[in-house]
Amino acid sequence: MNVALTGSLVLVGAGKMGGAMLEGWLKSGVDPKKIVVLDPFVSDDMKALLSKHKVSLNPAVAGIGNAEVVSIAVKPQMMEEVLPTIIGLGAAKPLILSVAAGKTIASFERHFGKTAAIIRTIPNTPASIGRGITAMSANPNVSAKQLQLATELLSAIGEVVTVDREELIDCVTAVSGSGPAYVFYMTECLAAAAEKLGLPPALANQLARATVAGSGELMRASGIDAATLRQNVTSPKGTTHAALQILMAEDGLGPLFEKAVKAAAKRSKELAS
Repeated sequence: MNVALTGSLVLVGAGKMGGAMLEGWLKSGVDPKKIVVLDPFVSDDMKALLSKHKVSLNPAVAGIGNAEVVSIAVKPQMMEEVLPTIIGLGAAKPLILSVAAGKTIASFERHFGKTAAIIRTIPNTPASIGRGITAMSANPNVSAKQLQLATELLSAIGEVVTVDREELIDCVTAVSGSGPAYVFYMTECLAAAAEKLGLPPALANQLARATVAGSGELMRASGIDAATLRQNVTSPKGTTHAALQILMAEDGLGPLFEKAVKAAAKRSKELAS
């Protein structure tokens, strides 16, 4: 990746998600001299990484006069405390790139103004290993060049997609944002079922984890759609077929997932501010 930055890339918050983005940028070749990190509570490991790459940490905000992108990765509950301290960065008319869950574009416009270029995103936790997927929605002030720049920066932690209406971010949150937890819980359930069949707990967990992880990698690497992969492993009247008769019943996994995803989307709308 060759991100063409003309100004500074300011990262506000270097916790789990912000830290994953930073590591992705550095690995992808972003010039560390153009990165500025603002976070008074960085971990010792993060301090070591910043020191190694000579990334600027917590300079005076007033001295950052050429901010091109301000990536905000602080916890939503800290947002109203943090944003007033960085308002001065808006003087350079940067792109405001938020990875904070539940914070709407309007909430950033209240701080940076109606003319500010703002992109709201929802990444997910596999971003920590560069295998996430991030959906983004932009306000009308974002230029095509800024949209491309945001895509390049977010590509450092995985795939990037765009939704044309901000309200769809709630739907994305319910699918990919919360989705890793659904997969982890499914893995727990598979392991628990294996134990009830008599397998030792450690073996049950190993089998479940490897099966879920391997199946996901097969789906990614092959590019084959999930339905075809399912059909490929299902022999007529065989063991998989017998299990799928339960999982694909009218009261099976499909309706349950629909109900769960709807609940997550509803809650995402309730939390948005």
